[in-house]
Amino acid sequence: MAREKLCVGIDIGASAVKLCQLRGSKKGYILENFGIVQLPSEAIVDGALMNSAKVVEAVQELIASHRIKNKQVAISVSGHSVIIKKIPMAQQSAEDLEESIQWEAEQFIPFDIADVNIDVQIVREQSQPGQMEVVLVAAKKDLINEYQSVIVEAGLEPVICDVDAFATQNMFETNYDVPADGSIALVNVGASKTNINIVSKGISSFTRDLTIGGNAVTEEIQKTMGVSFEEAETLKIGAPSNKRRDTETTDVIPQDVEEAIQRVAETITSEVQRSIDFYSATSADPSPQQVYLTGGTARLRALSQALQQRIGVQVTVADPFRNIQIGGQDREYLASVAPAAAVAVGLALRFGGDG
Repeated sequence: MAREKLCVGIDIGASAVKLCQLRGSKKGYILENFGIVQLPSEAIVDGALMNSAKVVEAVQELIASHRIKNKQVAISVSGHSVIIKKIPMAQQSAEDLEESIQWEAEQFIPFDIADVNIDVQIVREQSQPGQMEVVLVAAKKDLINEYQSVIVEAGLEPVICDVDAFATQNMFETNYDVPADGSIALVNVGASKTNINIVSKGISSFTRDLTIGGNAVTEEIQKTMGVSFEEAETLKIGAPSNKRRDTETTDVIPQDVEEAIQRVAETITSEVQRSIDFYSATSADPSPQQVYLTGGTARLRALSQALQQRIGVQVTVADPFRNIQIGGQDREYLASVAPAAAVAVGLALRFGGDG
């Protein structure tokens, strides 16, 4: 691994900022640092930074507490300002493709071409005679600039901007065997969004971002229990509420909370199923034989159970540290936060020169 240094992965999510730093070794990767700083509930809304000062603070806190010296950072974006399309194109060199995609992209992107950054990657050199398959990614410039400026303000250098769904895939490929023939679904359930990435024969074949995540669970508990967002969040992750201490209602809380979690888990599940059904109906590739769940919300057992029952395939909560040597990190802490680390680990696997 004599090429450029691995980036520091910084995942700016709706509820928290996650940082991951890895080191390459002859045996693979070693975890140098991992940390999470929670954000106020309204700091990021629908992917837009409503309180960028708090995000800058969170990034700086992580950099200081983990004594990070490397300034090069990989970040990622997702949501309705990002478009990912797999398209067929005439066979051509990578250089020609860079030029021709600017013209081709307009028909696939619902935004003004001047307002987006475009990237393209060849995924199948020859899908049919004279044709190849490429993945086109377009992200709104103002979204990318927002996220990059937060990193710059924190005193760092953003060198890579990825997409959440691909960062999750990058993490997965490092930790698990990707089936050469079948399909798997990577479902990353964050606080405000769910990214779906169906990988078929080792290639990303379908991606979709859903505007629902763990915050919907918190809001449902908040409504059911008549508590604040913060107290509902505490109830969701299984700690006792600070507000209700009388024994009469304590017995009631778990069932009410469980039912609220179950209701939202069913909603997320039906959205995921609709996406998988759409993929199965429109793709020649096989339907996913297995679902791997990541994201902070993956910690809710009700979600993996609902998915398994509804979709009828095995659902596994993926471990982003499965093939990564832990070093001196707190294993118990890492096990408790692992599902939330997927995107940050995927970003930390990128090199400064990847572009």
